[in-house]
Amino acid sequence: MADQLLLPGATLFYSGFFVLASGALVLAFFVYDYSTYREDTDTEDLAVSELALNPLRGGPKDLPIANHLVDDDDSPEKKGSKHKPKLVILGTGWGSVALLKQLNPEDYHITVVSPSNHFLFTPLLPSATVGTLELRSLVEPIRRIVSKVRGHFLKASAIDVDFSEKLVECVVTEGDQQRHFYLPYDKLVIGVGSITNPHGVKGLENCHFIKDISDARRIRNQIVRNLELACLLTTPDDERRRLLSFVVSGGGPTGVEFAAELFDMLNEDLTKYYPKILRNEISVHVLQSRGHILNTYDEALSIYAESRFANDQVDIQTNSRVKEVTPDRVIYTQKDEKGEVVTKELPMGFCLWSTGVAQTEFCQNLANKLDGQNNRHALETDTHLRLIGAPLGDVYAIGDCSTVQNNVSEHIVTFLRTLAWEKGKDPEKMLITYADWRGVAKRVKQRFPQASDHLRRLDKLFEQYDKNKSGRLDFGELDELLRQIDSKLTSLPATAQRADQQGQYLAHKFKKLAQAAPGMRLNEIDHGDVDEAVYKAFEYHHMGSLAYVGNAAVFDFNGLSFSGGLMAVYIWRSVYFAQSVSFRTRVLLAMDWSKRAVFGRDIMNF
Repeated sequence: MADQLLLPGATLFYSGFFVLASGALVLAFFVYDYSTYREDTDTEDLAVSELALNPLRGGPKDLPIANHLVDDDDSPEKKGSKHKPKLVILGTGWGSVALLKQLNPEDYHITVVSPSNHFLFTPLLPSATVGTLELRSLVEPIRRIVSKVRGHFLKASAIDVDFSEKLVECVVTEGDQQRHFYLPYDKLVIGVGSITNPHGVKGLENCHFIKDISDARRIRNQIVRNLELACLLTTPDDERRRLLSFVVSGGGPTGVEFAAELFDMLNEDLTKYYPKILRNEISVHVLQSRGHILNTYDEALSIYAESRFANDQVDIQTNSRVKEVTPDRVIYTQKDEKGEVVTKELPMGFCLWSTGVAQTEFCQNLANKLDGQNNRHALETDTHLRLIGAPLGDVYAIGDCSTVQNNVSEHIVTFLRTLAWEKGKDPEKMLITYADWRGVAKRVKQRFPQASDHLRRLDKLFEQYDKNKSGRLDFGELDELLRQIDSKLTSLPATAQRADQQGQYLAHKFKKLAQAAPGMRLNEIDHGDVDEAVYKAFEYHHMGSLAYVGNAAVFDFNGLSFSGGLMAVYIWRSVYFAQSVSFRTRVLLAMDWSKRAVFGRDIMNF
C-alpha cells in the first residue's frame, strides 16, 4: 500500500522537475536571444592607411598593388601581422579551409581570395538537390573561418600570377565593369578546385552540373518544374513521360548518390502530393562508361549497389558512353554482348552530367607558363606540394586543381648516380648490390612516401629483376624495375579527404618554416631546398570511401568493405556529421534530417 502511494508521488515529482527544467531552458534561451540584440552603435574613428585607400600602381600591367588592406588596422592583433610574410590562399574549398583551421595567426599576414564567400560541404550536395537538406546547411561563411586566424578575405577571382615579381592578378566584376588589381605574396597556395570534365561531348548546355550550391538550387527547381508540368491537362502523354525521365551521366559516387536521393524523393514524397500516374511513369537512368558503377570501390560493393538500384527500378546502363545531349534526349553508344558498339537514345526531361574533373582556365594559363607541367588535367606538384616550374618554395597547389608528380624512377637514377660517383665508378657500368638497393630505397621512401608500398618487399623486387641471379642489378635490369614501380603508382584521388590532408600538411609545414625563419635570416640562408630540410614530404593516407545508395549505404575502408540498410545509412550520416566544418552546420544538419522524418522533403521551387 505504501509503495502504491509513493508511485504517484514520484511520478508527480519527475513530471514537475521536467516542466521546471524545460521552462528554465526556454527562459535561458530567451535571455541569451535578448542579449544578441544591440541598440548602441559600435563606431569609432579608425586609422586606415592611405596606401590601402589609394594603392600604388605597378607590375607588368601597371595595376593597383594591394600591399596594404583596409582592415589591416582594425585591431592590435591585425596591426601586429601587417609586416609578417604575406600568405595568399586562392580558393575556399576543403584544402584551403583545412589549412586555415590549422595555421598559427602569429606567423603570417593571411589573405584569402575567392569568388565564393563560403565553404561548401560537397559530399552532401546531392541531398540538397531534392530537399533532404537545406542549401544553407551545407555552407559556412568563409569570413567566420578567416577571422579566427586574423586573416583577410577578398571576394575576387585570380586570373594570373607573375612569378618573378610575386604578384597575383585579381579581378572584381561589377555588372559590366571589371576592376583588376595585384595582390603581392611571399607564399602562394593555389586551391581553386576544378570544373566538370566535358569529354568533348556535344550539347552539354542541355545538362545540369553539380559543383556548387547554386547548381543544387537549379537542379531542385528543374525537378519540381518537371513534376508540375507533368500534372497539367495540356501536357501530352509522350511529353509527360519525357519530363519524368531523369538521366544521370556518370556512375561515380556523386552520380550514384544523386540518383539514390532522387529516387528516394520520388518514392517517398511524390506519391503523397502528386497524382499517382506520375509515379507509374517516372524513370531514373544511370549511364556508366565502365563495367560497373562505383568502379573505384570493391567489386562486391558495386554489385550490391547495382542490385539495390535494380530492386528500386533504377535503370543502370553500363559500358555506355554519351555522344550527344539534345534538349529532349540523350544519345549514347553501348557495347552489346557480342562486343559490337550500338547507338541508343533515351528521352529525357532532366540530365545530370557528373563525369570527372578538368582544369579551370586559370590553372591552364599557369600550366602553359611553366616548364615541367605535362599533365592536361591538373597542375603538377612535387611531393612537398610545390608547383613544378615555379620558384622553389614560393607557390604550392592543393586539392582538385593539383596532382603529385609520379617520377620516382628519375629520382632513383639520380640517387644511384650520386652513389656511383661517391664510389668513384661509372654510373652506367656500376652493378647495384642488394645493400646498395636498400640504401637507395630508404632515401626514395623519404622523398616519395606514396612509393612505400611498392618498395616494402625489397627482397622480392630485387630477386624478381635480377634475371641472371648474380646478386646484383645492372642498369638494364634496374631500368625495368623502375619502370614497373612508376607504372603502378597512381594519381591521388580528387576527393575531399585528399584536399583536407594536403591543407593540414601545409599548415604544419608553414609552422615549421616560420619557426626556422629567424635562424635562416641570422645565417643568411635564402636558397636551397628549405622545405625538405624542415619537414617531410606529403604522404596521403586513404581513410576509405562511402556512398549512399537509397535507404542503404556502402563502405570501403582499406580493404574492409561492408554494406547495409538503414543502420548503414545512420553510420553514413554520422561520418559526415562528424566531418562537418562547424557546430552551426552540425545543428542545421541534425534539424534537416529530423525535419525530413517529421514533415517530409520540401517540394517547392523558388
